[in-house]
Amino acid sequence: MSQTNTSLLDEVVQWSQETCRQELKSVLPKLTSMQHKSESWDDHIRILKIITDMFLPHIGLSELEDECFSKILPKAVTVFDSMMKEISDQVGGLSSQNTELCALLRNILQAMMQIIDALSTCVRHVGSFEEAPDLDAIRSLPTCILKVLRETFQHCKESEVVYCGRLSLVADLLQGLFKEAYSLQKGLLELLDRISLNSNASEEEVSDIVTVIHSLLDICSIISNLDIALHANTWKFLIKQSLKYQSLVEEHLHHGDISTNLCENILASFHNCLELAEQIKHAGLQETTQNPEYRLFQKTAKMCRFFANTLVHYIKEFKFFLSKYCSSFHQLYLQVISKFPPSLCAPTLPTALSAELNAVALVPMDALLLQLLPLRPFAEVVLQQDLRLSPEHELPQCLLLVSVLGQLATQPEEVLQLWYTGSQFSEETPRLPLYGALFTSFRHCYTERKVPVFLPGVMMKGQAQLQVTLHHHVCVQLCASVAALPPVYFPVLERCLVDAVLQADIHTALLATDVWCFTARYGTAELCLHHVLLIAQLLKTCTAECYQSFHMGLLLKRMVFLMTPNHQMELVTRFPPSKVENILVWRHVLLRALSQDVRHRVETDVIGITQKALIDWQNGGYRLGQMDKVNTVLLSLLMVVQGQSSPEEQCVLSAARIVTQVWLRMSSDQVQTHPVLQCTLQLLLSISATLVKNIEPQVICQALLCVDALVSQKCADQLLLAALEFLASLGKIFVPPESQSQILPRLSSLFGVLLADRSWLLHQHALEAFSHFAEVTNHEEVISQSLCVEETKTKVVNYLSKTVNAQEDLESRLQRLKRETPEIEQHNGKLENNKENISNKQAAEVVTDSEPCPKRARQETSAEEEYSRYIQTAESALKALQTLTEGKSNTTAPPQWLESRLKELQSLITHISTARHTT
Repeated sequence: MSQTNTSLLDEVVQWSQETCRQELKSVLPKLTSMQHKSESWDDHIRILKIITDMFLPHIGLSELEDECFSKILPKAVTVFDSMMKEISDQVGGLSSQNTELCALLRNILQAMMQIIDALSTCVRHVGSFEEAPDLDAIRSLPTCILKVLRETFQHCKESEVVYCGRLSLVADLLQGLFKEAYSLQKGLLELLDRISLNSNASEEEVSDIVTVIHSLLDICSIISNLDIALHANTWKFLIKQSLKYQSLVEEHLHHGDISTNLCENILASFHNCLELAEQIKHAGLQETTQNPEYRLFQKTAKMCRFFANTLVHYIKEFKFFLSKYCSSFHQLYLQVISKFPPSLCAPTLPTALSAELNAVALVPMDALLLQLLPLRPFAEVVLQQDLRLSPEHELPQCLLLVSVLGQLATQPEEVLQLWYTGSQFSEETPRLPLYGALFTSFRHCYTERKVPVFLPGVMMKGQAQLQVTLHHHVCVQLCASVAALPPVYFPVLERCLVDAVLQADIHTALLATDVWCFTARYGTAELCLHHVLLIAQLLKTCTAECYQSFHMGLLLKRMVFLMTPNHQMELVTRFPPSKVENILVWRHVLLRALSQDVRHRVETDVIGITQKALIDWQNGGYRLGQMDKVNTVLLSLLMVVQGQSSPEEQCVLSAARIVTQVWLRMSSDQVQTHPVLQCTLQLLLSISATLVKNIEPQVICQALLCVDALVSQKCADQLLLAALEFLASLGKIFVPPESQSQILPRLSSLFGVLLADRSWLLHQHALEAFSHFAEVTNHEEVISQSLCVEETKTKVVNYLSKTVNAQEDLESRLQRLKRETPEIEQHNGKLENNKENISNKQAAEVVTDSEPCPKRARQETSAEEEYSRYIQTAESALKALQTLTEGKSNTTAPPQWLESRLKELQSLITHISTARHTT
């Protein structure tokens, strides 16, 4: 600095306030010019302090910007930045031994504090005027101050890294610097709060206030971990200014940055709360205000609530500018919900802490959702067709959709249409209907359904609130929604129910079935009839063993209970059980669901069509090509016999005669060879298990022969399960002494083999079947003979005593279920991608209506085994024929051709015997 300038400064500092006021016009320009040209920090700060302390008080509000602020403040910011850079350049050599460098850095920090103090003087001077200033009158002041504040707070935040273990050498000055900056920001915000822009504000003024808001947003991201109060107050002012000038700034604000920062702050404070709550729990600390950890938890929770409520308010005011960021809001909701029960990744916290977290985070999420409901982009995000979520977010997504369902009741028509209908036109972003999305989301919660997780049930008067499964919770909410659904959306509901029942996941199909039954019961009888006829028609289009047939059959089975007698008769009229093609419908109906007249009609028709099919089969020479038709009628016969209560009913007696007739044609060696006969055997076993008290011992013996022939080879599980059902039913009867030698040893042998099966499914059913048999049988020797193997005996004893050999701990079970989830999804995906059920293809055998091919390969067996098998078949057939001709229940005379055929057989036996002796 020149000697002249130094002399001027030395002279000015001696002036009184009056002299400064008088010489303002002549000296201030010189001082501002000197400050602008100053090269040393000391000169700059000296001039700045003289201007702000001695001349600023005498400058009028209208002259502040042009005469002072616009000239001195930019230079002050430049100097402040150069000081920051110098610290960054020099701090690497800082140590307690390097006293010179330490003194230099401390002097720089003190100089920075002086600049901040000068800026505070400017703020106080503007605030001293009674009238609120226009923004144009001080436009340089907030801009420059916010730059200095940002650099200061950034330096304080990074101080541990910047000073790298030598922070203690300057800690006192850094603390002072932060306090000065804190005070400066507080003063600036109070000043800005007094300023008002009207609707006619200039573009420059609007730009200035937008710059202030964005600068404060930058500061917020820096101070989030420095000071809770400063952070909260800065955000309050930022949002307040945004709302105060909403009409002016809404098109200029960085809404994405603001909303994203709010979301990040919510999650940060929420996760901090969780960590503090875990610390309090593990340390066993009391939840009292004397506990510092608990006080910090409360402060952090308060910040979480503040940010959540702030975001809700901001979305409410600027929702139409936030369409691009709905995905962030969706993720925020999922992340918060995932940390609360019943989510499997939610921490277990003390009740009091959990309740506080619920109030500060969970409750605002409902308010957030309410604001987002009218936004089409949010609906498109939530309802997108191929929504890929992490496993821990599947349940929160399901609960989100349930919450939407509950909140729609109070929404206007356009919001209902947005959520209920799904996308309608190709140009729309594809989205599912809400009901369809909810069923899909529920399907993805496989692990949570299997654990199972529990949620609070609906409050009932006079009853305590119960914990219910996810299935129960979703079902109740869906049914409540259906009850209040406007009629215009009912077709959408129907389509979603059909889709849910026809998809591969059984639990989701059961949920849809529950909702469908409620819909039918809540609606009119005509609606129920309409739906039953629809379901019946769908069943007719399904192959017998596909999963769609199983799901629709479960639904039909329940829906028939809800029909009126007249409508049940109409179902019979529309789908007569006397026609083979309708058996696929009636096989699923429970007779006890029908009125007396309808039941009698169904029984008569089924018995009639079964007898006709068997006569046709007999007249056709018992060809294998006709067995598919026989199996179809046996399927309907099974439905009839399962609905009978008394073994003396005419229907039961007729069914027993039919089953006996088919059993007589069954040959164990043919069953081994032809899969279509294995289907027949499965049906016969299931029917015979129900009719066991009406089955003759010879027929039972024939059945055991067929089962014995199959258990040694690999056959379908469902066939073995039917065999176990039949074996268990034999405990209900007493075998005549003359037949015990043929039946009881084979029965013991079969139980022994099936109890030793390595398949967990068959082994479990074998234990159950053997248990049922042992409880009621009079032939106790079968029990002991079945348990000759010590390992089998031990397993049975453990099962009966309910002994658990290996208890799976909760964590292992949870991990196992999580590993099962992708396997189940993959299996269901394969089922849905195949046009025809794979298992159905394997179970059925395509045979023409002709004799089997004579070149069919057969299993190689010894000659003795072949002789034994054919003799057993012939012996069983002849004994069954004897039972039929001598049976007391048989009131009809034998056919006239029987005697001649018997003579032919006798001649054939004589011929075989003679040929053997002459060979």
